[in-house]
Amino acid sequence: MQGNKKIIITGGHATCALAVIDELQKNQHKCLIVFVGRRYVNADEHNDSFEYQEITARKIPFIHLETGRAMQFFKFISGLINSFSIVARHKPDTILSFGGYLALPIAIAGWILGVKIVTHEQTIEPGTANRIIGVIATKVCISFPETKKFFAKEKVVLTGNPLRTSIFKREEKFVLPKGRQSIYITGGSLGSHAINILIEEIIRDLLKKYTVVHQCGNIDEFGDYERLNKIRNSLSLEDKKHYLLKKHLMDNEIGDVYAKTDLVIGRSGANTFFELIALEKPAIFIPLPWSAKDEQKKHAMIFQNAGAGEVFFQEGSGRELLLIIEKAISSIDKYKANISKLKHYYKPHAKDEIIKLLLEK
Repeated sequence: MQGNKKIIITGGHATCALAVIDELQKNQHKCLIVFVGRRYVNADEHNDSFEYQEITARKIPFIHLETGRAMQFFKFISGLINSFSIVARHKPDTILSFGGYLALPIAIAGWILGVKIVTHEQTIEPGTANRIIGVIATKVCISFPETKKFFAKEKVVLTGNPLRTSIFKREEKFVLPKGRQSIYITGGSLGSHAINILIEEIIRDLLKKYTVVHQCGNIDEFGDYERLNKIRNSLSLEDKKHYLLKKHLMDNEIGDVYAKTDLVIGRSGANTFFELIALEKPAIFIPLPWSAKDEQKKHAMIFQNAGAGEVFFQEGSGRELLLIIEKAISSIDKYKANISKLKHYYKPHAKDEIIKLLLEK
């Protein structure tokens, strides 16, 4: 690697990473970036991941790392050996970690080789990997004030969560038919089979009243896109134009979708939580039941307790979700007014704060 600053970026929260990368590139900071991540959606299918598509579109070198969680001993050791090779070959000045099991071997290798480590924790309560990384990191950036207690206080910086600028941009990539309120349904970049099943049960009912933008993912194992597209093709011409079914939304589309829809239905990961606060967008959150430390339920309950949206647990039926949607649509104005109670969580200069820590000596 050649250049004034050499940075390896890695970790499980690719959207945060993209926000920082875009800011680095926009401001022409003299640094060379390499991204270490997961190329494929899962090991059994060769569908390129969201992070691979977005990173390579930015002309940034992408290194695929095969590793496992710490308890998957042999996979983890293999990943650690490969991480030593990556760090030794690229000789970075700094490693920026966005947590998760993928970041852990890279951070350990960097620490042993004397590289400065900066890590960012998105959630209220860090998972095992980021707790370990926090011990060896020079600086720990956090998104929630409540997270301070989990790390050494002299390392902690409350930066907030870095948001991609694309969520604020209107590029008119999406044209929604007029005359109906609109709903954006998403399971995250991979999609959510459980959410797709719920929506499949009630999509015809939703289309009687609403325009639906549905980002369903593309995992071959479940065949959700193919099944939902078959339903879409069976609809009347009028209903079909009100059902916009997408495998993925690219960065240059998301701003339009957020701006043109009234309600978001999806998982309550930290990134979505912060994006919706920044955009003052009401939501029905469906927390991932097995998220680390029950983080998604905690995020969702903060939203609901502020009166900014609703929480629905995926064990419920599609019919029950339909009732919650009807309630939410009728309460949109109230939810929007209440989101102001959560504005203290939104730190508009989070990217700048993280970059400052990256570039300082």
